[in-house]
Amino acid sequence: MSEILELLERYRRGAELVAVVSTGSAGAEWDYKAAPDRWSVRQIVCHLADSEIVAADRFRRIVAEPDAVLQWFDEKLWAENLDYSRRKFSQALESFRRLRGENYELLRGLPEDAWSRAGTHTKFGVMTLKLLVLKNAEHAENHARQIKQARDAYKASKKS
Repeated sequence: MSEILELLERYRRGAELVAVVSTGSAGAEWDYKAAPDRWSVRQIVCHLADSEIVAADRFRRIVAEPDAVLQWFDEKLWAENLDYSRRKFSQALESFRRLRGENYELLRGLPEDAWSRAGTHTKFGVMTLKLLVLKNAEHAENHARQIKQARDAYKASKKS
């Protein structure tokens, strides 16, 4: 079970990691894109908030439903059609942090056997709860690195 506790802590820290790498950013920096096919800091944070909503549904389905179906979502369509470029950065970050905290509280109270329960993802196949939590922990970590890279690119663009 210590492996699960370590995974849960890694998952929980993801929201704080994103908040830390975003600290001090504002205005034009939130919307800077290093390339046309890259997301801005604002878009990344909005994506994380919406992804956490999806994760909440998936976690609950695996725990509560036998033979749960975990729906894939098109992140590019969500970013475009939910207008990530106009959403409020602070609200998106707070939503991500709050939802991650609520999901963490749910997960940490689960019995050990819940971690081997599985659902079928419509794109990636069978996934256990443990694997899904790991993927979500990695997701926040990867996007925290992406935010740092975007901020570094913004700062470099101001020096030229």
